[in-house]
Order: sequence, then structure tokens, then C-alpha cells
Amino acid sequence: MSIFIDKSSRVIVQGMTGSEGTKHTRRMIASGTTIVGGVTPGKGGQSVDIDGHILPVFNTVAEAVATTGANTSVVFVPPKFAKAAVVDAIDAAVPLVVVITEGIPVHDTAAFFAYAQAKGSTRLIGPNCPGLITPGQSNVGIIPADITGSGPIGLVSKSGTLTYQMAFELRDIGISTAVGIGGDPVIGTTHIDCLRAFQDDPNTEAIVMIGEIGGDAEERAAAFIGEYVTKPVVGYVAGFTAPEGKTMGHAGAIVSGSSGTAQGKKDALEAAGVRVGQTPSESARLMRAILKR
Repeated sequence: MSIFIDKSSRVIVQGMTGSEGTKHTRRMIASGTTIVGGVTPGKGGQSVDIDGHILPVFNTVAEAVATTGANTSVVFVPPKFAKAAVVDAIDAAVPLVVVITEGIPVHDTAAFFAYAQAKGSTRLIGPNCPGLITPGQSNVGIIPADITGSGPIGLVSKSGTLTYQMAFELRDIGISTAVGIGGDPVIGTTHIDCLRAFQDDPNTEAIVMIGEIGGDAEERAAAFIGEYVTKPVVGYVAGFTAPEGKTMGHAGAIVSGSSGTAQGKKDALEAAGVRVGQTPSESARLMRAILKR
């Protein structure tokens, strides 16, 4: 089992003809993802040969969906075109849109997130995220496919690199799905969305949740875990040594006064019964101990 993507995912790549889109399309295909085409306005009717896979290019997402039956889109377009690309996918009622692009203005993200909510037919993941992977079935985004295997652990993380590290450290046990939700102030899919999906997935036995300083997403997730999640959850919060008032990596990772500190998030999670490691490796060891029991 998995959440959000599986073998039935038929993926189009918005921005496939660009350098990043082409590179990661090649990697997604190599890891078993069913890529059915790409979208680049103005290049419709062309095709791209990626390692022997001849992929059609369309001007709009609606054309791509009508021709290929795509049910998932991954967005690799530059920030200034990202809003239009995501709106194009929402208008085509694509069920899942994964926005990899970094540096999208927050007002653009807020606009297309509100538009998706109003339409009610599209789940957004990201932006500024690594995407998600269900090992052996589908890999939508930039997560390396060779760092993990299939298994019973659900993984949700704000951080791309910490997604990779945790998947690698638990590779011998394996994951059901790893979801990198992104660290921008406005994101489509949250910790809570993923926690709910993992709780409802019968083959996910335990969950790793990775957060970071800034905002109150982890505190809200802790409250949700206390109310809804019965499976064991292990956490990690990045940023214990971050100085107050300084943006750290992600646009949303900033501590203001006593709000959004790593310690405050750790305390909230532990109060909900989550075991929280001081390092990613310690969190991985805590998960191993739980599964051994």
C-alpha cells in the first residue's frame, strides 16, 4: 500500500523540455515511474526522446490529460511561470500536482492554493519540495530512488535532504511512501494531511515526521496525533541551534521571539506521545527500536 501515488500513477511533466525537467524525467523513468508526456506552452506537437522513451509534448495540461489519461503532474517550470502552470493543471482537474519549483513568490503560491481549494479536485504538494516516492511503484519529483526500499514506514518531511537521510538510514526496513511537503510559508499538503493518510493506510505500521523551526505546523500536527493517530510516531525537529530572527534555508524557517522554536515543537510532540530524536540518526534508531518491539 501507499499514499497519493502508486503503480497506477500516470505522470506528466510540466517543463519537461527544460534542462531540469529533462534530467529528472530521465531519473523518474529509470525508477519505474509511468511518464506519459510533458507540457510546454508553444511546443505542443513536438516529442522528446529520453533513453528510448518517446514522450509527446503538449501546449496545455488539459490536452495532455485528454490524450494520455494522466492523473498526476509534476512541475519543474521557473518561478515566474509556476503560478500559470499550476493553474493550468488545476483547470484540467489533475488529482495530484507536485510543485518542485523553488523561489515562487508567496502571493503566487497563496493564489494557486486558494484556487485549488475552491475547485476542490486537486491535491497540491509543495512548492519548494522534493516530491514523493513509493519505492518500486512511482517516484514523482527528485528523491533519489536508490536510497530506500519498500517497507512499513511512512515518512513526511519539510526538508528534502532530511527526507533523503531518513530514507537512507531506514533503507533496510523500507518505507511505504516518503512525502517531502516543502518548507515555504504556504504549502499545499501538510504534515496533518500525510499523518491522516498514513494512519488510514493499512500497510503503514509506523510514521516518521520531520519538522523544522518556524510557524506552528508541528504543534498543530502534535495536536492531531494526540486526537487521531494510533500508530507509533517518531519525530525530528531541525533547527535547535538556529539564532533567533534569522531565516534558515527555507522561507518559513524563522524563529520570532518564543514562537516556532525547535524546543517548543519537541515539547508539543512529546506531550502527544511522539518520541523525538535530537538528531536524524537518533530518530532512526528510535524507529528501529519501536519496530523491533
